[in-house]
Amino acid sequence: MDRLWTSHAPADYACPFCELLAGGELSAGNLCAATDLIYRTESVAVIMACDGFGPHGGHAMVIPVEHHEAIYDLPDDIAAQIMFETRRIALAMKHAWNPEGTSTRQHNEPAGNQHVWHYHQHVFPRFSGDNLYGHLRHRVPVAERAQKAAQLRAALGAASLWGEDPTRFSY
Repeated sequence: MDRLWTSHAPADYACPFCELLAGGELSAGNLCAATDLIYRTESVAVIMACDGFGPHGGHAMVIPVEHHEAIYDLPDDIAAQIMFETRRIALAMKHAWNPEGTSTRQHNEPAGNQHVWHYHQHVFPRFSGDNLYGHLRHRVPVAERAQKAAQLRAALGAASLWGEDPTRFSY
């Protein structure tokens, strides 16, 4: 059977998420910051997004630790872990920020509006009238992202959302 899709990452692509998770110095143009990491497990990490949409700057992304470009090459067990952590971070948002709802979205390939070639599931806090999908993307300052990451980590602990074995998480 022919492959159904091909990678869209340039041959010399420096994945910003892989660089963030590896630690150390980030390449020029990488908008991530070390403080964006909310937590990670062996297979999945949760990070703050560099960009915001609308008036509530700050949403999280759930990513596989191992590089996978799109939903098409994501192993089933990792996909399940991503959904588990998506639910957990949505609950943390409810505890930390009291949004009226949450939304998730995920993009694949250029026509699907993917612009980072590493699978990522967006998790947004939602508020009445926020017009999330009507706003252009804007940068969220590193200090604001760090503050929001700390708020989510605190909510995870206060609400006992870490699960039965909190030692499996690091940040």
